[in-house]
Amino acid sequence: MLAPIELRDAALRFDPDFVPAVERAALFVALRDGITWETHVIRLFGRDIPSPRLSCWIGDPGTGYVYSGTQFEPHEWSPALLDLRDRVAAATGARFNSVLANRYRDGRDSMGFHADDEPELGREPVIASLSVGATRRFVLRHRTRKREHFALDLNDGSLLVMAGATQRHWNHALPKTARPVGERINLTFRWITPREPQPKLRRRQESL
Repeated sequence: MLAPIELRDAALRFDPDFVPAVERAALFVALRDGITWETHVIRLFGRDIPSPRLSCWIGDPGTGYVYSGTQFEPHEWSPALLDLRDRVAAATGARFNSVLANRYRDGRDSMGFHADDEPELGREPVIASLSVGATRRFVLRHRTRKREHFALDLNDGSLLVMAGATQRHWNHALPKTARPVGERINLTFRWITPREPQPKLRRRQESL
């Protein structure tokens, strides 16, 4: 069951056992083998570099997403991901039309500090972060009170929900670790404001 985490300027809830233990191993394999993993290129300090993890953007039609200056068009939902989306929606009371899948192969794979505050996510997005596989340390850092940090171990089968003003006031990261650690897959479900379909232009026929 999702329980609140007390943190100033944030609205966090956490369930360490959202996915039952008997499902976790099979779910990890289904996600690892059923997702089209890619190495996304991100723009950092004016340079294009490969991101230190594998990723895939998945969603409904019209949920293209701009991250770090790059436009990502969604892959189709797999049956496993659709089932998880429905389960997460039921638990959170939120709706989701897209998910970012990240695969961290070992402790060298990571995610730097950032906030999920892109305009298409809305002012107070609900970000539901589901983890399977190895436990990794998740860190939040206040955006104005830089010395204010909060850390949480995201274990196999856990669900962390960030809502309210969290993205306005906090950045979050998954730091590298020198400890031996296994593979982890993380799914962040979200609602993207769908793009309006562009009308097709009819080519004018020249008269003979």
